[in-house]
Amino acid sequence: MSADGGDKKGPPPKIKTMEEFSAASGISRPTVSKYFTDPESVLPATRERIENALRKLRYRPNLFAVNFNRKSPNTLGMIVPLLTDPFFAGLVELVEERALKEGYWTIVLTSHGQRSMEERAIQTLMSLRVAGAIVAPLGVASDLKLLRELRGSLPLVLLDSRVDLEASFVGTDNFQSIGLIVNYLLRTGEAPCFFESPSVNRNAIERRQAYVETMERFGAEPLVIPCPSQSWSFEALGFEQATKYLSSDPLPRRTILCPTDRTAFGVLAAASQRGLRVNRSGAAGDIRVAGHDDHPLSRFASPSLTTVAQNSAEMANHAVDLLASKKGGGSKFAKDVRLLEAKLIMRDSA
Repeated sequence: MSADGGDKKGPPPKIKTMEEFSAASGISRPTVSKYFTDPESVLPATRERIENALRKLRYRPNLFAVNFNRKSPNTLGMIVPLLTDPFFAGLVELVEERALKEGYWTIVLTSHGQRSMEERAIQTLMSLRVAGAIVAPLGVASDLKLLRELRGSLPLVLLDSRVDLEASFVGTDNFQSIGLIVNYLLRTGEAPCFFESPSVNRNAIERRQAYVETMERFGAEPLVIPCPSQSWSFEALGFEQATKYLSSDPLPRRTILCPTDRTAFGVLAAASQRGLRVNRSGAAGDIRVAGHDDHPLSRFASPSLTTVAQNSAEMANHAVDLLASKKGGGSKFAKDVRLLEAKLIMRDSA
């Protein structure tokens, strides 16, 4: 009793565990656990009762603890090289959306283009209880021994870039995509030269090889412009390559194919700085520029960039589907490789 004779009520006791919530709400522990695993799995009246109790008792479960205690965890781990790159940011969003539809939520880590950070991200995933991992590896800089360890501990799908590892992979068929854009450029104008990208992963190597093979197949002479660095700063490297290349008089070729749209953005900037026009006609005094990826900013470049579009949605869908199919297993699952075709996107730059 308070001094004035009334009842003095304090705040409700702090609920710390699911057991305490079950006791305070009068709802059985198995029913509460079933609700947190899948709210739709309990009857509507029971679900409403639990949600009212959650609001009244102000209880929020520790989802990591819930997941750790589950027989089958409902979390996926994902590692990408960079989140500042819209291509990888878009892949993360697509994977998260697909994973939610399959009943998973996603833990996303980034390697920031650094071997040490990728190693740390892999070790973090192995320390957590996850149903599987989707990894877009750095490539050349990746620690294959550590990736094999990850592969042995849980289901793994490699995304976008392959490494020498017996693991499932989902990515673009670089020989189809580069063949498509080279064929288009040859049919519509002068043969393209190829601005080599940093050999940071297998995509860079395969796209260069695909360019050379396609040119030779059509009886055209390949011309590869070497890359001066192994940095992930593709725009800056493209600008540096193009500044040097465009200073030649005469230009070896007036059609430039870039292995990434980010490289092409640097080329467009260098061309603008030198007062060169970039357009589809490739008339005297002009150049043509094409890329690869269909970067979200490609359509807003000046001029808009001709490129090939990777099927990011299908990449994400296949990656999550492969992990869902391997649920509960690790290295015993056979390698499954999915190579997706790209689509030609014709815009104003070539």
